[in-house]
Amino acid sequence: MRIALVAHDRKKDDMVALATEFAPLLRQHTLMATGTTGGRLQNEVGLTVERLLSGPLGGDLQIGARLSVGEVDAVIFLRDPMTAQPHEPDINALVRACDVHNVPCATNVATARVLLDSLGR
Repeated sequence: MRIALVAHDRKKDDMVALATEFAPLLRQHTLMATGTTGGRLQNEVGLTVERLLSGPLGGDLQIGARLSVGEVDAVIFLRDPMTAQPHEPDINALVRACDVHNVPCATNVATARVLLDSLGR
């Protein structure tokens, strides 16, 4: 599967912990991530990740564009609901694209674990 991984600044540590927990599974799939998140997943977890632009610079939109043409099978987007994001319209567009194209989208650690557990079966 092609899995997109995105995490807001205050959620990047959670993404690294989640990816570490599921590293054997994630290594079996094609991964893409927004800039800093992808860098941390490469450096700290040792995953092979295609790094796109950072979210505020259009990375969320890049993932949404790929998703809309069938090039993304699942999204894990650890959002920070307590911090305003300058690119909130892009974030909403990505989550909406998941809904429109019926692509699973986990937006917190609990739903990400459920999604990844289901992929591991």
